[in-house]
Amino acid sequence: MKLYQLVVKDILRRKRRVLYAALGVVIGTMTVVGILTITLAGQAKVYNQLEKYGANLTVVPAISNLDMKLGDLSLGTLTVGENYIPEEKLPQIRQITDGMIKEALRIKDEGDIAAIAPKLYMKTQMDGKSVIVVGVDLEEESEIKTWWKIRSGEYFKQADQALVGAVAAELLKFNMGDRIPLNGTDITIAGILEETGSNDDYQVFVPIETLQKAFNKEGLVSSIDIRALCNACPVEIIADEINQNIPGVRAVAVKQIAETEMGMVEKMSKFMLALAGIALALGCFGVVNTMMTSVHERIKDIGIMRAVGASRNQIIKVFIYEAIAVGIVGGILGYVAGTLLAYAIGPLIFEGTVVTYVPEYFPLSLVLATFIAVVATVYPAFRATRIKVADSFRSL
Repeated sequence: MKLYQLVVKDILRRKRRVLYAALGVVIGTMTVVGILTITLAGQAKVYNQLEKYGANLTVVPAISNLDMKLGDLSLGTLTVGENYIPEEKLPQIRQITDGMIKEALRIKDEGDIAAIAPKLYMKTQMDGKSVIVVGVDLEEESEIKTWWKIRSGEYFKQADQALVGAVAAELLKFNMGDRIPLNGTDITIAGILEETGSNDDYQVFVPIETLQKAFNKEGLVSSIDIRALCNACPVEIIADEINQNIPGVRAVAVKQIAETEMGMVEKMSKFMLALAGIALALGCFGVVNTMMTSVHERIKDIGIMRAVGASRNQIIKVFIYEAIAVGIVGGILGYVAGTLLAYAIGPLIFEGTVVTYVPEYFPLSLVLATFIAVVATVYPAFRATRIKVADSFRSL
């Protein structure tokens, strides 16, 4: 009888003991696969939020707060800087942004590359309720807000038209074609947006020129959103270049804004992986314990093998082959259980996260489980080689 046939026969004879050994491997592997799957889903959620936000860069006025003191007596804070960005800075921002993108991607086309959308925010009263009205560039905003969908009506095309967020329309009871006041000027609701789950739902959008004229803010904008329209665009470098060359503004890469959230995801992942490491260690001890029990139960068999001429290497191979079988079973079950675990608790950890199975983790699960089982079997296998033929006769 060949060695592997002996191992298979022994596994079938001791199925319960093998399953106990595999259980420890399953728990450890399940924890690792579940945590990795949940972490990947959490990171995907953050990146999807960045993509949904649209802009890669946001440019705002460079405002700072100074602490006013008289000796040790605090007199409060003083805001220094302009609250608006002059529109004449838009060509400079365009030149820097497009220039650096063309240089990075080696583009020779003279046309515009990035979408640059200025915004003006004004607070006003409509039907006795406070509303944020946002002035936007019609064409540039549509390139950035690619997820916008019109629930009713159409996208605004004229200076006296408005687009209303879903929640704002519901709260203010606005309907298509309604005329609404805007600081002494009447505008017509051209369309109502579908709900987006963002601040857009609570705002009213009008052409920026209309809002500037209504509030005497000609030539001024509150912020500028920039979308580079490519994953490889050097947005952080562009932000640094704008900050260094254009006074009075501060450019921030949206990726930098998300670093805190990504940092929390990574910290949570490390903590969960530490727990997974503990689970793996416990699983490893479980396999060691099961294998040691197996050695004691098989003293007679091992002694007979030694009596008929089996070498120490052959006895070690018996246990290693058995460990590989345990690892394969534990890896398969661990991957399935870990994926189900991720589906169950992933949405609870990262609210609204869509968890999907990751096929790439299946071979990782098999390799990890097999490695744990083999490592855990080394010591019991070594102990088995120390059994003498005389010891086996004493066990009869």
